Amino acid sequence: MSAVPTAALSEDELDRAFGALADPTRRAILALLTEGDAGVLEVAAPFPMSQPAITKHLGVLESAGLVSRHRRARQRLCHLEAARLKQLSEWVGSYREFWEESFERLDELLEELQGEEHTTLLQGEGQ
Repeated sequence: MSAVPTAALSEDELDRAFGALADPTRRAILALLTEGDAGVLEVAAPFPMSQPAITKHLGVLESAGLVSRHRRARQRLCHLEAARLKQLSEWVGSYREFWEESFERLDELLEELQGEEHTTLLQGEGQ
C-alpha cells in the first residue's frame, strides 16, 4: 500500500478544507473564482443571500486555505488558492491508488481461484 501523504496537510487543515467544501454555496463560490479574482459584491451577485452571509462563507473558505483576499486599490479581491485544491486532490488521490492496488490484488486472487476451480473440475471429469 502507498503511504498517505499526511505531512502536506495536518488533520486540522484537512478538517477545515473538507468542512468548507461540504457546503454547496462555498463550492459554487470556488467555481466562480476559477474565472479569476473577484470582489465580494461580484461573488455575492449570483446568490440569493446577503453580502454579510457571503462574507461569512468567504471567511470559512479563507480559514480553510481555499481562498485568499487582497487589495487592489480600494477594492478587496478574493482569489482562489489552487495550490490548496491540488494538495487536497493529491490527498484523495493517494486513497485512489490504495483502492486500485487492492482491486488489482483481488483480480489476481480471483484468477487464481478460478484456475484452481477449473483444475478441480477437470480432475473430477477424469474419474
